Amino acid sequence: MSFPALIEAAHLRKSYGARLALDNVTFSVNAGEVVGLLGPNGAGKTTALSILATLIAPDAGEVRIAGIDSRVAPDSLRRKLGFVPQSIALYPPLSPLQNLKIFARVHGLTRRLAQARSIESLEAVGLRDRADDPVWTLSGGMKRRLNLACGLVHRPQALLLDEPTVGVDPQSRERIFNTIRAAADSGVAVLYSTHYMEEVERMCDRAFLIDRGKLIAQGTVAQLIELGGRQPRMEITFEKPPRPGWYDGLPGVKELAPAIDATRIALELTNLGQVGELLERAHQAGGQLEFTLHSPNLSDAFIALTGHALRDATAEI
Repeated sequence: MSFPALIEAAHLRKSYGARLALDNVTFSVNAGEVVGLLGPNGAGKTTALSILATLIAPDAGEVRIAGIDSRVAPDSLRRKLGFVPQSIALYPPLSPLQNLKIFARVHGLTRRLAQARSIESLEAVGLRDRADDPVWTLSGGMKRRLNLACGLVHRPQALLLDEPTVGVDPQSRERIFNTIRAAADSGVAVLYSTHYMEEVERMCDRAFLIDRGKLIAQGTVAQLIELGGRQPRMEITFEKPPRPGWYDGLPGVKELAPAIDATRIALELTNLGQVGELLERAHQAGGQLEFTLHSPNLSDAFIALTGHALRDATAEI
């Protein structure tokens, strides 16, 4: 069964003076998906989200949300869209309930429906018991949860999230994750911008890797890791230097570099199924004391595909 694309960006290009922030970026997010937009600060993630949210105009390219062209009917598009910015966008003197009702009314809900949806949203993010307290009295994690609720109160078809868990406590992070997943399960298309690899690995059905304004790869987490070409790695510490050739005959197993010292060997494996045989041979070859195992992840893939680590850049665009 196929699902419609509710977030569509085609050939987006945006410059700030001489700096090219987005360079011919094209992607789409389907109904019911959570898709990560992953890249370092300065990669162009916030620029892409701002264009999708109609906050800024691209120099070139097209945006459609739920089939609506941003150039033709921007007001109609915005009613189909929820946008949760990285900066907290709330009215501190007002209560969570008042904030939600304001956002609901802005999106065209009737007074009665705005009240009902606001209470539902408070319950979804675990803030029903703080409904009438001033926002300024809430913790940082609670404000993040309320920020998310404001983006969902009108039940959008598409949801844009810009670093929604920055600085939150573990309890709030779990509540945010659960709320996002529930939205996707109801059919919302979610674009989740972050530089946290582990969040993409946990939350996202697919991911887009963006670097220096270019979309460099896209696919499932497993596909992206495979694109990176990295293999499992293993470091073994022996009781005494192992005899030469102790791992010969295991397909694809090789030393990554000369031994760290005579009793510490770093190996690259073809697959994790070779671990048991390697440990048995290590025990026979030199008396294995301990080992560490590293499975390839998105961080490895990003380094392999871009030549630098995710957090190398320092300024977001």
